[in-house]
Amino acid sequence: MNESTKKLALLMPQQATYPHGAYMDLFESMTFFTRVVETGSFSAVAKEFNTTQPTVSKKVAELEKHLNTKLFRRSTRSINLTDSGSDYYARSLNILQDIEEAELSITSLQSETKGIVKVTTSVAFGNAHIIPILSEFFKAHPGLQINLYLTDQNVDLIQQGVDIAIRMGHLPDSILSARQVCSSPLVTVATQQYFEHYGYPTHPLELSRHECLIYSGRKNPLNWHFMEDAIDFSVTVKGRFITNDAAAYRAALISGLGVGVAPRWLVGDLIQAGTLQTVCNKYSANPMPIHAVFPPGKHVSEKVRCFTDFLTDKIKICENINR
Repeated sequence: MNESTKKLALLMPQQATYPHGAYMDLFESMTFFTRVVETGSFSAVAKEFNTTQPTVSKKVAELEKHLNTKLFRRSTRSINLTDSGSDYYARSLNILQDIEEAELSITSLQSETKGIVKVTTSVAFGNAHIIPILSEFFKAHPGLQINLYLTDQNVDLIQQGVDIAIRMGHLPDSILSARQVCSSPLVTVATQQYFEHYGYPTHPLELSRHECLIYSGRKNPLNWHFMEDAIDFSVTVKGRFITNDAAAYRAALISGLGVGVAPRWLVGDLIQAGTLQTVCNKYSANPMPIHAVFPPGKHVSEKVRCFTDFLTDKIKICENINR
């Protein structure tokens, strides 16, 4: 009996004995139970595992019958853990993590990594820098699948069962683990036609007199930050176009609606093509970090590590990001 099986046996009623085959059903029930706790929804778990809500409910009910205790207090509006449920949840997480580590150790010995990697990032970044590399990624890792969820909102990795999120900017303090994959310089840009009409600013302070494009997703979006002689300073700008969507911000720049500050990953190809021109280059603020973010309390699996390493390598040689 291995360590995980010993732990599992401790969670079973002492008067019962079980053949090894019964453990598989218990593993499945425990998995459903922990995901119901984390998502707060039986239907969400059913969707995640491509099954039905009655099936998930039945598995949890069987687990409660097996343990001879109630794990949840159910009402029409919420699902809450009982004291026994809270204790069982904590112990179940340890067991399931042991199982995952055992599977990882076997996977690492195999020549081909298999499975689904659930990835989320912003719409603009996903379209610009993830989708274009997937063909090469699939050739290098034929056993892996990518489930890509694009949204400009921060996804709850635990609740949604996501393996990795690619997030831009400085990360707030959290229980999530993260790895910086690269950084992207910030550039001040507009079309040549805009600059010919309104003039080329030579210093960021001159931007206060320009028609500026405002990205509301930033903290203090009307204050644009720059550096001069290693000292950070800000310029208060104004503008008639405001958006919270990076793709819309890019489109507004292309349309000549104004001057904007954007990360190079978003507009690098437009600069290379001559569609946009940069100004105030020597005053650029510190580059924007780009992180791979993972759920807490779990080892990064081999399949997730494969994707993260591949993306990191591709981004490092991508001129749109780093030059």
